[in-house]
Amino acid sequence: MSTERATIMRHAGTVMVGQLAVMAFSITDTLVAGRFADTALAALAVASATYVTVHISLMGMLQALLPVWAELHGAQRHAEVGRSVRQALYLCAVTAAVGMLALLHPDPLLNWTQVPANLQDEVRGYLNIVAFGLPASLLFRMYSTLNQSLGKPKLVTWVQVGALAVKVPLSIALVLGIPHILPPLGLAGCAWATLIVMVMMLGLALWLLRTQHFYKPYRIWAPMEKPHGATLLRFVRLGLPSGLAIGVEVTSFTLMSLFIARLGVVATASHQIVSNMTAVLYMIPLSLSIASSARVSYWMGAGHIQRARHALRTGLGLILMLSLCLAALIGWQREAIAHLYTESPDVVALAATLLLWLMLYHVADAVQVFTVFTLRCYGITVLPLITYTVLLWGLGLAGGYWVAYGGGIHVAALSWLVPQSPIAFWQTGSLALYITTAVLLPVLWRAAYRHTR
Repeated sequence: MSTERATIMRHAGTVMVGQLAVMAFSITDTLVAGRFADTALAALAVASATYVTVHISLMGMLQALLPVWAELHGAQRHAEVGRSVRQALYLCAVTAAVGMLALLHPDPLLNWTQVPANLQDEVRGYLNIVAFGLPASLLFRMYSTLNQSLGKPKLVTWVQVGALAVKVPLSIALVLGIPHILPPLGLAGCAWATLIVMVMMLGLALWLLRTQHFYKPYRIWAPMEKPHGATLLRFVRLGLPSGLAIGVEVTSFTLMSLFIARLGVVATASHQIVSNMTAVLYMIPLSLSIASSARVSYWMGAGHIQRARHALRTGLGLILMLSLCLAALIGWQREAIAHLYTESPDVVALAATLLLWLMLYHVADAVQVFTVFTLRCYGITVLPLITYTVLLWGLGLAGGYWVAYGGGIHVAALSWLVPQSPIAFWQTGSLALYITTAVLLPVLWRAAYRHTR
């Protein structure tokens, strides 16, 4: 049991490298778009928020299958892992179809959030391109989840890091152009680079599944079975609330970008910088949460409940320590971080202020994502969905909208809130995350210490 911390950190470290490589896709696009034009950066903020809203929500349904496969792995039921993966392909096909439909027809969302008309054409063009890469991205997420559940994330990380080496020069070339060879495509160049890289990653994943000896006991390539009602119903019961909860969590964050777009280019560009940093920071607790939930489910499948509890405590301790250290680092280097993204003094000044609020936001965000991931190990998925809906949408997003556009704050106790500014959304969002953590963490602890096999 003394090696549990090392196991979780090794697994999480490998996952984190891959996740950061994927997040570097977005950072690359932000940096390149910012060099192309401020309007391209503002349009990217809206387009990426829309894409992430759709993609992450659907991805959450597939990511929620991690405890299922980890338990089967812990129980040494290898052939059943392969059958379960093949059944999950039916779920993946449905989610991909839904996602493509939403990305190819984004007008209702853009009009509802009142995205400025001068940005809508670029946003629509970006989404229409990346929509065709969504099926490949979701299938790769299935491959990633399978490897994480089996405690072997290295192959996924190698693919993700290799993809980054392609993505960076490809985005630069397509967005900014190559003199006398390729005209600059602007924001559409980011989308084409993303589509190409997604297809490449899926191709490598399929090749690895075919050639690596490690996968043979699981019989992944056995003939496809017909849809199995009981298995798919279990997937839906676990995946649908989890996917919806992640959708609420992500939209509570990404819709901020769409609402903030009404405040102008400076506010939108500043928020995009901080959004990028938030996403990068999020990868660290996310990786630890993936590793910890895999270990908890593995030990539950093996019938060792005490070891599952030890893995839970170890993961939470690591989350708290790292999130506090990272928050302090962000606060210390906030102006230097803002200068990395833009040369505009107005954007730098506002982004540096928003990064101060990110310090508070990140600590609560880290603990709550760990809590929600490990609650899935105990089959608790509906309560996080309800909590997210009430607090993240209600208090965080709607509260931020009310403060930003409600005409001012006239209650003395709320005088610390900043109207007519993106700061308002970060203030109410932080408060919502802390209350969410206070609600869900005790539920996790009761589930872990009352759970028996």
